[in-house]
Amino acid sequence: MSFTSVFKQPFAGRLLGVAALAALLAGCSEEKAETKEIIRPVKVVEIAGTGETRRLVYAGAVKARTEMNLGFRVGGKITERLVDIGDRVEPGDVLARLDPTDYELSVKSAEANLLAADKQVQTVALTKTRAEQLFARKFSSRAELDQASLAYDQAVSTRDAAASALSQARNQVTYTRLLSDQPGIITAINADIGQVVGTGTPVVTVAIDGEKEIEVAVPELDIAEFKPGKEVQARFWSNDMLTLEGRVREVSGSAERQSRTFSVRISLPDDRRVLLGMTATVEAAAAKSETLISIPLSALARKDDKDIVWTVDRDASTVHARAIRLADFTGDQVRVAEGLAPGDLVVTAGTQFMTEDLKVKLRPDAQQSASAGTQIVR
Repeated sequence: MSFTSVFKQPFAGRLLGVAALAALLAGCSEEKAETKEIIRPVKVVEIAGTGETRRLVYAGAVKARTEMNLGFRVGGKITERLVDIGDRVEPGDVLARLDPTDYELSVKSAEANLLAADKQVQTVALTKTRAEQLFARKFSSRAELDQASLAYDQAVSTRDAAASALSQARNQVTYTRLLSDQPGIITAINADIGQVVGTGTPVVTVAIDGEKEIEVAVPELDIAEFKPGKEVQARFWSNDMLTLEGRVREVSGSAERQSRTFSVRISLPDDRRVLLGMTATVEAAAAKSETLISIPLSALARKDDKDIVWTVDRDASTVHARAIRLADFTGDQVRVAEGLAPGDLVVTAGTQFMTEDLKVKLRPDAQQSASAGTQIVR
């Protein structure tokens, strides 16, 4: 029955036709509405129990416990550098030299001053001897003898000062050679040939042989977990089978200005397999007083200027926004301080398509687990 044919019938017939047409259109609308309902498959992570001990894992580098920045005890222009990075040095080895010309001239000047002072001592010594003889024969007064003795003492003092100046000048000549004090390895070159350096300016850095340690940077959130004496485990990237028991030796008293992290040094037992510069991973157990849950960064979303995640209602198979409080970010993970509990299902992919009460379908192969014991690597 067409739409125009309905109006060609009697009035009662037309009413029945219109009613039938309306019912037909309503049925089509309901059928279309039913087909528009969306059930979106989602990838989720299940929050596991928080009874596990949280592990703190940080990456660092192996360093010598003692590193010396060696510099010249006098200033001047560097004319020779005899070592390179990685060279092994022993006590007494010459590392670099300065131009000694000016200091050698100072030695010659000091030698001349000492010679003149010595001649002066000899002269006043004769004067003193003559004054003593004349005084003994009563041909001169006591005052003349005292004056001669005083002149002699002054000449001797001048000679002693000249001798000290000569020794100092000679020392400065030897200071134009930079020597190694202890056995170790050159780890840095801070100045090179042709550079004019001042007294004490670092020229080379030497890592002293002996105890090695690992230096790691710990953020403010976890620095309370590291106290001197705390036992940790150290693993090395170059050797998966090498694991050593370390101990926290030193914790920096202030945070680094830019990174806002604290330097922590871990003492290691003596092991020849551990070399300077090796990359290491330090793992420590955190106290159970704080329970932070780690979830993938992709699960984090924003709504009404608040940090949220989308959780799945298992019974209704719908998603709901839940506000959370963040602790910090670590790589592709985010740690949550409040808002999640064991057993929660958190959507980890496609959060931009989520709406309140949206019907979802869990993918059996896409469910993971997250807990407070998840390792945090920096």
